[in-house]
Amino acid sequence: MSAANGTPLLEVGDISLSFKGLIALQEVSFHVNQGELFSIIGPNGAGKTSIFNCINQVYKPQQGSILWKGESLMGLKPNQTAERGIARTFQNIELFAHMTVMDNILSGRHIRMSHGWVAGSLWMGRAKREEMENRFKVEDIIDFLEIERWRKYPVGLLPYGVQKRVELGRALAMDPELLLLDEPVAGMNLEETEDMARFILDIQDELGISLILVEHDMSLVMDIADRVMVLDFGRKIAEGPPSEIQSNVDVIKAYLGTTGDAAIPEFG
Repeated sequence: MSAANGTPLLEVGDISLSFKGLIALQEVSFHVNQGELFSIIGPNGAGKTSIFNCINQVYKPQQGSILWKGESLMGLKPNQTAERGIARTFQNIELFAHMTVMDNILSGRHIRMSHGWVAGSLWMGRAKREEMENRFKVEDIIDFLEIERWRKYPVGLLPYGVQKRVELGRALAMDPELLLLDEPVAGMNLEETEDMARFILDIQDELGISLILVEHDMSLVMDIADRVMVLDFGRKIAEGPPSEIQSNVDVIKAYLGTTGDAAIPEFG
Protein backbone atom coordinates (compact mmCIF):
# COMPACT_ATOMS: atom_id res chain seq x y z
CA MET A 1 0.00 0.00 0.00
CA SER A 2 1.36 3.40 -0.95
CA ALA A 3 1.25 6.66 0.92
CA ALA A 4 -1.74 8.92 0.60
CA ASN A 5 -0.26 10.92 -2.29
CA GLY A 6 0.43 7.77 -4.32
CA THR A 7 4.16 7.63 -3.59
CA PRO A 8 6.04 5.22 -1.31
CA LEU A 9 6.58 6.34 2.27
CA LEU A 10 10.36 6.26 1.79
CA GLU A 11 12.33 6.31 -1.47
CA VAL A 12 16.09 5.85 -1.52
CA GLY A 13 17.58 6.54 -4.93
CA ASP A 14 21.12 5.61 -6.00
CA ILE A 15 22.80 6.69 -2.77
CA SER A 16 26.56 6.30 -2.55
CA LEU A 17 28.64 6.78 0.58
CA SER A 18 32.38 6.59 1.09
CA PHE A 19 34.86 7.43 3.82
CA LYS A 20 38.24 8.64 2.55
CA GLY A 21 38.06 6.35 -0.46
CA LEU A 22 36.50 3.39 1.36
CA ILE A 23 33.18 2.66 -0.33
CA ALA A 24 30.39 1.87 2.14
CA LEU A 25 27.42 2.12 -0.24
CA GLN A 26 27.39 2.16 -4.02
CA GLU A 27 24.30 3.38 -5.89
CA VAL A 28 21.78 1.66 -3.62
CA SER A 29 18.09 2.15 -4.38
CA PHE A 30 14.93 0.84 -2.71
CA HIS A 31 11.57 1.99 -1.41
CA VAL A 32 9.33 1.22 1.53
CA ASN A 33 5.54 1.33 1.28
CA GLN A 34 3.22 2.39 4.04
CA GLY A 35 2.48 -0.50 6.39
CA GLU A 36 5.30 -2.65 4.96
CA LEU A 37 7.93 -4.67 6.80
CA PHE A 38 11.03 -4.32 4.62
CA SER A 39 14.22 -6.15 5.61
CA ILE A 40 17.85 -5.50 4.71
CA ILE A 41 20.29 -8.40 5.02
CA GLY A 42 23.87 -9.09 4.05
CA PRO A 43 27.19 -10.29 5.41
CA ASN A 44 29.04 -8.27 8.05
CA GLY A 45 30.31 -5.00 6.62
CA ALA A 46 27.82 -5.02 3.75
CA GLY A 47 26.56 -1.51 4.55
CA LYS A 48 23.29 -2.26 6.34
CA THR A 49 23.74 0.10 9.30
CA SER A 50 25.20 2.73 6.96
CA ILE A 51 21.83 2.85 5.21
CA PHE A 52 20.10 3.56 8.52
CA ASN A 53 22.61 6.30 9.26
CA CYS A 54 21.94 7.85 5.85
CA ILE A 55 18.17 7.77 6.35
CA ASN A 56 18.60 9.42 9.76
CA GLN A 57 21.09 11.86 8.20
CA VAL A 58 23.80 10.92 10.66
CA TYR A 59 25.79 10.21 7.48
CA LYS A 60 25.49 12.44 4.43
CA PRO A 61 25.67 10.43 1.17
CA GLN A 62 27.92 11.93 -1.49
CA GLN A 63 25.29 11.27 -4.14
CA GLY A 64 21.73 10.08 -4.52
CA SER A 65 18.40 11.05 -2.98
CA ILE A 66 16.34 10.11 0.07
CA LEU A 67 12.68 11.11 -0.12
CA TRP A 68 10.20 10.96 2.76
CA LYS A 69 6.61 11.21 1.50
CA GLY A 70 8.02 12.75 -1.66
CA GLU A 71 10.15 15.38 0.11
CA SER A 72 13.91 15.26 0.45
CA LEU A 73 15.59 14.41 3.75
CA MET A 74 19.02 15.35 2.46
CA GLY A 75 20.73 18.02 4.53
CA LEU A 76 18.47 17.69 7.56
CA LYS A 77 19.73 17.10 11.08
CA PRO A 78 19.00 13.75 12.78
CA ASN A 79 16.50 15.36 15.17
CA GLN A 80 14.64 16.80 12.19
CA THR A 81 14.24 13.37 10.59
CA ALA A 82 12.92 12.12 13.95
CA GLU A 83 10.41 14.96 14.08
CA ARG A 84 9.15 13.92 10.63
CA GLY A 85 8.31 10.47 11.94
CA ILE A 86 11.41 8.26 11.59
CA ALA A 87 12.63 6.47 14.73
CA ARG A 88 15.23 3.77 15.27
CA THR A 89 16.78 1.30 17.64
CA PHE A 90 20.47 0.40 17.76
CA GLN A 91 22.67 -2.70 17.57
CA ASN A 92 24.00 -1.98 21.03
CA ILE A 93 21.58 -0.99 23.77
CA GLU A 94 21.66 2.80 24.23
CA LEU A 95 19.61 3.33 27.39
CA PHE A 96 20.06 5.33 30.60
CA ALA A 97 21.01 2.50 32.95
CA HIS A 98 20.22 4.31 36.21
CA MET A 99 16.82 5.59 35.05
CA THR A 100 13.61 3.59 35.33
CA VAL A 101 11.83 1.89 32.46
CA MET A 102 9.16 4.61 32.59
CA ASP A 103 11.67 7.45 32.41
CA ASN A 104 13.71 5.82 29.63
CA ILE A 105 10.64 5.45 27.44
CA LEU A 106 9.42 8.93 28.42
CA SER A 107 12.70 10.36 27.09
CA GLY A 108 11.51 9.36 23.63
CA ARG A 109 8.60 11.79 23.97
CA HIS A 110 10.76 14.90 24.20
CA ILE A 111 10.40 15.69 20.49
CA ARG A 112 6.61 15.75 20.96
CA MET A 113 6.68 18.12 23.95
CA SER A 114 6.20 21.84 23.37
CA HIS A 115 7.23 23.24 26.77
CA GLY A 116 10.83 24.03 27.66
CA TRP A 117 12.85 22.80 30.61
CA VAL A 118 12.01 25.82 32.78
CA ALA A 119 8.25 25.24 32.56
CA GLY A 120 8.82 21.51 32.95
CA SER A 121 10.90 21.95 36.09
CA LEU A 122 8.16 24.04 37.71
CA TRP A 123 5.64 21.31 36.79
CA MET A 124 2.64 23.61 36.80
CA GLY A 125 -0.28 24.43 34.54
CA ARG A 126 0.00 23.45 30.89
CA ALA A 127 3.47 21.96 31.35
CA LYS A 128 2.16 19.62 34.03
CA ARG A 129 -0.82 18.60 31.92
CA GLU A 130 1.41 17.96 28.93
CA GLU A 131 3.75 15.72 30.90
CA MET A 132 0.85 13.77 32.36
CA GLU A 133 -0.59 13.21 28.87
CA ASN A 134 2.78 11.94 27.70
CA ARG A 135 3.09 9.65 30.72
CA PHE A 136 -0.27 8.12 29.80
CA LYS A 137 1.10 7.42 26.31
CA VAL A 138 4.15 5.77 27.84
CA GLU A 139 1.92 3.60 30.03
CA ASP A 140 0.16 2.40 26.88
CA ILE A 141 3.51 1.45 25.35
CA ILE A 142 4.54 -0.38 28.54
CA ASP A 143 1.31 -2.37 28.39
CA PHE A 144 1.78 -3.06 24.68
CA LEU A 145 5.28 -4.46 25.23
CA GLU A 146 4.22 -6.39 28.35
CA ILE A 147 6.83 -4.85 30.65
CA GLU A 148 4.48 -3.57 33.38
CA ARG A 149 6.23 -5.50 36.15
CA TRP A 150 9.50 -3.66 35.46
CA ARG A 151 8.11 -0.14 34.89
CA LYS A 152 9.73 1.32 38.07
CA TYR A 153 12.97 -0.68 37.87
CA PRO A 154 16.27 0.91 36.85
CA VAL A 155 16.99 -0.39 33.36
CA GLY A 156 20.51 -1.50 34.29
CA LEU A 157 19.07 -4.15 36.63
CA LEU A 158 16.90 -5.79 33.98
CA PRO A 159 17.58 -8.85 31.80
CA TYR A 160 19.04 -8.18 28.37
CA GLY A 161 15.88 -9.17 26.51
CA VAL A 162 13.77 -6.79 28.60
CA GLN A 163 16.24 -3.96 27.98
CA LYS A 164 15.81 -4.52 24.24
CA ARG A 165 12.05 -4.14 24.68
CA VAL A 166 12.58 -0.91 26.61
CA GLU A 167 14.70 0.46 23.77
CA LEU A 168 11.94 -0.52 21.35
CA GLY A 169 9.45 1.25 23.61
CA ARG A 170 11.50 4.44 23.59
CA ALA A 171 11.46 4.42 19.79
CA LEU A 172 7.69 3.86 19.77
CA ALA A 173 7.30 6.80 22.16
CA MET A 174 8.42 9.08 19.33
CA ASP A 175 5.17 8.31 17.45
CA PRO A 176 7.00 7.12 14.34
CA GLU A 177 5.50 6.31 10.98
CA LEU A 178 8.68 4.42 10.05
CA LEU A 179 10.71 2.41 12.56
CA LEU A 180 14.29 1.35 11.79
CA LEU A 181 15.23 -1.79 13.74
CA ASP A 182 18.96 -2.51 13.82
CA GLU A 183 19.47 -6.16 14.83
CA PRO A 184 16.64 -6.22 17.42
CA VAL A 185 17.17 -9.89 18.37
CA ALA A 186 20.98 -9.93 18.46
CA GLY A 187 22.18 -11.80 21.55
CA MET A 188 18.73 -13.10 22.46
CA ASN A 189 17.75 -16.66 23.26
CA LEU A 190 14.99 -18.45 21.35
CA GLU A 191 12.17 -17.42 23.68
CA GLU A 192 13.25 -13.76 23.66
CA THR A 193 13.56 -13.85 19.87
CA GLU A 194 10.04 -15.24 19.47
CA ASP A 195 8.67 -12.56 21.81
CA MET A 196 10.41 -9.80 19.86
CA ALA A 197 9.13 -11.19 16.55
CA ARG A 198 5.60 -11.08 17.94
CA PHE A 199 6.00 -7.46 19.03
CA ILE A 200 7.41 -6.47 15.63
CA LEU A 201 4.42 -8.00 13.85
CA ASP A 202 2.04 -6.31 16.32
CA ILE A 203 3.71 -2.96 15.62
CA GLN A 204 3.08 -3.48 11.93
CA ASP A 205 -0.45 -4.92 12.19
CA GLU A 206 -1.95 -3.16 15.21
CA LEU A 207 -0.13 0.18 15.17
CA GLY A 208 0.15 0.47 11.39
CA ILE A 209 3.83 1.47 11.55
CA SER A 210 6.13 0.68 8.63
CA LEU A 211 9.41 -1.01 9.50
CA ILE A 212 12.87 -1.56 8.07
CA LEU A 213 14.53 -4.52 9.75
CA VAL A 214 18.28 -5.19 9.68
CA GLU A 215 18.93 -8.61 11.12
CA HIS A 216 21.34 -11.57 10.92
CA ASP A 217 18.73 -14.08 12.10
CA MET A 218 17.65 -15.32 8.69
CA SER A 219 14.86 -17.51 10.02
CA LEU A 220 13.26 -14.45 11.59
CA VAL A 221 13.67 -12.36 8.44
CA MET A 222 12.20 -15.01 6.16
CA ASP A 223 9.27 -15.58 8.50
CA ILE A 224 8.10 -11.99 8.96
CA ALA A 225 9.43 -9.73 6.18
CA ASP A 226 7.23 -8.66 3.26
CA ARG A 227 10.23 -7.90 1.05
CA VAL A 228 13.97 -8.37 1.48
CA MET A 229 16.93 -6.48 0.03
CA VAL A 230 20.38 -8.05 0.07
CA LEU A 231 23.59 -6.02 0.23
CA ASP A 232 27.14 -7.20 -0.42
CA PHE A 233 30.16 -4.88 -0.18
CA GLY A 234 27.85 -1.85 -0.31
CA ARG A 235 25.97 -2.94 -3.45
CA LYS A 236 22.43 -4.21 -3.80
CA ILE A 237 22.56 -7.69 -5.29
CA ALA A 238 18.95 -8.79 -4.87
CA GLU A 239 15.51 -7.60 -3.79
CA GLY A 240 12.18 -9.39 -3.60
CA PRO A 241 9.91 -11.55 -1.47
CA PRO A 242 11.60 -13.97 0.96
CA SER A 243 10.78 -17.00 -1.19
CA GLU A 244 12.80 -15.58 -4.08
CA ILE A 245 15.70 -14.38 -1.97
CA GLN A 246 16.29 -17.81 -0.42
CA SER A 247 17.01 -19.37 -3.80
CA ASN A 248 18.80 -16.43 -5.43
CA VAL A 249 22.20 -17.55 -6.74
CA ASP A 250 23.88 -14.19 -6.10
CA VAL A 251 22.67 -14.20 -2.50
CA ILE A 252 23.94 -17.73 -1.90
CA LYS A 253 27.30 -16.74 -3.40
CA ALA A 254 27.54 -13.68 -1.14
CA TYR A 255 26.94 -15.75 1.99
CA LEU A 256 28.80 -18.94 1.07
CA GLY A 257 31.29 -17.85 -1.55
CA THR A 258 29.91 -20.40 -3.99
CA THR A 259 27.23 -20.70 -6.66
CA GLY A 260 26.45 -24.25 -5.69
CA ASP A 261 23.00 -25.60 -4.97
CA ALA A 262 23.24 -25.24 -1.19
CA ALA A 263 20.81 -22.93 0.53
CA ILE A 264 21.96 -20.32 2.98
CA PRO A 265 22.31 -22.25 6.28
CA GLU A 266 20.71 -19.58 8.47
CA PHE A 267 17.52 -19.66 6.38
CA GLY A 268 16.49 -22.97 7.92
